[in-house]
Formats: sequence, C-alpha cells, structure tokens
Amino acid sequence: MFEIDPLFKPVLVGTVLGFLWFLEARHPMFRLKGRRLKHDASNIALGVMNAVLAGLLFASLILAVTSWAVDHQVGLLNYLHFDPIVEMVIGLLIFDCWQYCWHRINHRVEFFWRFHAVHHSDAAMDASSAVRFHTVEIVYSSIIRLLVLPLIGLSIEHLLIYELMLLPVILFHHSNIAVPAAWDKVLRVLIVTPRIHWVHHSHIKEETDSNYSSLLSVWDRLFGSFRLREEPQNIRLGLGDTFDKTAWDSLPSMLQQPFNNSLYKKSSSK
Repeated sequence: MFEIDPLFKPVLVGTVLGFLWFLEARHPMFRLKGRRLKHDASNIALGVMNAVLAGLLFASLILAVTSWAVDHQVGLLNYLHFDPIVEMVIGLLIFDCWQYCWHRINHRVEFFWRFHAVHHSDAAMDASSAVRFHTVEIVYSSIIRLLVLPLIGLSIEHLLIYELMLLPVILFHHSNIAVPAAWDKVLRVLIVTPRIHWVHHSHIKEETDSNYSSLLSVWDRLFGSFRLREEPQNIRLGLGDTFDKTAWDSLPSMLQQPFNNSLYKKSSSK
C-alpha cells in the first residue's frame, strides 16, 4: 500500500480551482450579478469546513473499511479473478454508477433534498459551487459511502485514483467558462461537461431533475435522464424566486437554509 499525502486533495482542488477562476474571469458564459469574491469565499469556506470535518470523522474509517474488505476478501472485486487493472476499471465504473444513483436519490427523497438544495440554490454558479454542500449532507453521504465501499470491494488506492479523476471534472463542469460548443461536444462523449451540468442547475424542475452523473456522462444516457439546451446561455441558474431571495453568498444562511420550512413549502422546484 502506498503512502497517501493528506494534502493531495486540497492541493489538487486549489490548483484546479485557481486555474478555472482565471478562465471564468476571461471567458465567462454567464454574466453573473453580485460580488464574485464574496460569493466564492463563502462557498470555499463551506467546502474547507466540510473537508476538515470529513477528514477528522471519516478518513480513518474509510481506510479501515477498505482495508478490512481487502483483508477479508469481502466485496464484488474480491470475488473476481481478472487482471488487477481490469478489476480496478470494473470497480470504478460501479462506484461512478453508484454516485449517479445516490445523486438521484438526493433529488427524490425530501429529507435529502432539503440539504442537497443548498448546492442548487446558488444562483451564481461557478467552479466554487462544486464545493458548496451542506455539512449534514457531507456527513450522511460519508456514512453511506462506508457501507458501499466494502460491498464493491474497492481498496483505498482505487478510491484515491477515482478522486484524482473526479475532482477536476467536478470543478470543471460547475465552472462558468464559455467552452466552445465543439469542444464540449467532444468532451461530453466521455465526461460530464459544463453544458451538461448547467442544465442540472436550471431553476426549471424538469431540468434540475436530469443530468445526475458526476464523472462519466454515460449514466444519464443509459438511464434516460440526459438533457441539453441548444442555447445554454439562457439558462437561469438556481432554484427560482423563493430561493434566490436568500443570501446565497452568506455562509450562515447556507447552513440555515434546510431548516427554513417556508422555502420548501413555497418552492415550485420540489
């Protein structure tokens, strides 16, 4: 087992985020209103807080359950006898499909949606929105992951490789960059691109309830939830008037949002 530098994720996220932040300033798709620095600082503050909490609570547990699964030959991958690379590819495909399913569940189950809506209520979505998740969502998602990883039989190395691929793609497809349509068309054959994910962040319910994939774009096509807009620049981001009236660039309001019953009673999105 190789050593995992605990700084690898924050360094990767920070580097990619900085690069995308520069491109967003030079070639934005949406001319967003509001103070960009304040908006991004609040999103990043929430992301950092969640990363620290998840590291303290779950890093050792994830290492323990993945090591236990390997040591005790538990999980699907440990029943296969293929080449290790083939087994890894199978495991990562299954895990990415699980990510799709879990995302879809978060839109369907009202309790989960309350917390996931914090991510969607950002009416000025950019790369920093990729780390904007409510802390409660991070906690229950991490608990569920502790159960899923040994069922698949993923090792900690497999999970590391997956996150090395996933994190840049998530930051990229949340970004406010006017990627040329031809480039996006080529990229979305394999991965989720901005033109796919902007639709998912539309204020229109039918569009919000589509394009759930995280890394590979195949799952939405396979399960019939794929949508595109011919003119994505006309998409209105966020969850509509009720949510847009909240202080979306405020860290305290993001943390309080799921507990504001009036938002969910009035919202036409859910």
